[in-house]
Amino acid sequence: MRRSGLPVPPMTGPERRAAAGLAGIFGLRMLGLFLILPVFALYAPGVAGATPLSIGIAVGAYGLTQALLQIPFGMLSDRIGRKPVIFGGLVLFALGSLVAALAQDIEGIIVGRVLQGSGAIAAAVMALAADLTREEVRTRAMAGIGMSIGVAFVLALVAGPALGHWIGLTGMFHLTAVLGLGGILLLLLVVPTPEHSSVHRDAEPVASQLGRVLKARELLRLDFGVLILHMLMTSLFLVIPWSLKNQGLEAAHHWRLYLPVLLLSMVAMVPFIIQAEGKGRMKSVFLGSVSALTLVLAGLYLLDAGLPLLAFLLVLFFTAFNLLEASLPSLIAKLAPADAKGTAMGVFATSQFAGAFCGGLLGGWVHQNYGLDAVFLFCAAMAAVWLLAAWPMASPRPVSNQVIRIDAGTQIDGIDLQGRLLEIPGVEEAVVATDEGLAYLKVDKVRLDWARLKYTAGA
Repeated sequence: MRRSGLPVPPMTGPERRAAAGLAGIFGLRMLGLFLILPVFALYAPGVAGATPLSIGIAVGAYGLTQALLQIPFGMLSDRIGRKPVIFGGLVLFALGSLVAALAQDIEGIIVGRVLQGSGAIAAAVMALAADLTREEVRTRAMAGIGMSIGVAFVLALVAGPALGHWIGLTGMFHLTAVLGLGGILLLLLVVPTPEHSSVHRDAEPVASQLGRVLKARELLRLDFGVLILHMLMTSLFLVIPWSLKNQGLEAAHHWRLYLPVLLLSMVAMVPFIIQAEGKGRMKSVFLGSVSALTLVLAGLYLLDAGLPLLAFLLVLFFTAFNLLEASLPSLIAKLAPADAKGTAMGVFATSQFAGAFCGGLLGGWVHQNYGLDAVFLFCAAMAAVWLLAAWPMASPRPVSNQVIRIDAGTQIDGIDLQGRLLEIPGVEEAVVATDEGLAYLKVDKVRLDWARLKYTAGA
């Protein structure tokens, strides 16, 4: 029988507006959180009461409230609506920015950063994106939102040093408040209001699935990995700006190094992505990336790096970092139960934000008690721990997630349909939700009999 993929329709006008608007909201918010990353360690010592530890806490404080609240806020949006939760979160984000801008000491900035993180809208944004898009095009909308985070990070590293020089920390926090207001305008003027909201197991956390996800060893291994990855990133930016300055590169000009480093790292990662996704060598590339992180961080500690060597090591670091940032969510999607991808991604995001907080706290503590170079050693040790934890990981199956509409019927009909779906070549896992009129699948697209799938589902 001839096999071909299910046709993927183009996004409608409202779907494009929703995807663009939500990506803009997410990007503006993350840009505001990231902007101080490349400069705060340099400028914060002039703030009253600042110590290396308190500076680290201020950098990572947003991660604590973000980690604690993003899943509850997502579930709250199921009850009171997506837009009210997102609006409230953006207000909290802007308010926290103003508190940090007006602070007279480091404790006030920490309070502001905690408030910024309490505007935890990640899960609600994903749920709204699911409300406003069809299953066939939802992956594209989610990818656009994910890309906005990467763009925000690059912009922050490039623009942050110049902005820090021109407008100082106070001005940067005021700018962050403006970015929050920009997100509110996008929400009100660009993002459509859904006709109705429902729970989307592929896009948002579901309370009843948390226990199952938290018991899955391979998922927990990946959650631990992303926690370490963002711990490393936050810790490093407590000391990398000082390393650059000690090499004679003025703070306002740090972007001249960050920009080529980031561009080169993005080019360098492409062949590895092809090997991981196209050649089925995801585990090898993944473990190689963690190994590279460990060696680079050890090199930063052991080598008396001049500026050229420091730049080279940073290219290697960001190549591995970008690879891991791309591969970790892909691994979560492959390994999560077919109907629990949203919950698995919610726990994963919680771990990511917790890592940012831990990085600021522990990196600041190490810096204060043992000096700048010791932070590199701490990061190398944590990367080595991650490598040991990741080494026994199972090789991911070559599967992808597929959500299809079905002819809804009784629960007995659903059990029968689930059995027939599992008989189709290439369908590795199937969960039929008759109450939603959907089937959640994991499929091997190479072997999948698309025509039979379409016939069986009644699509």
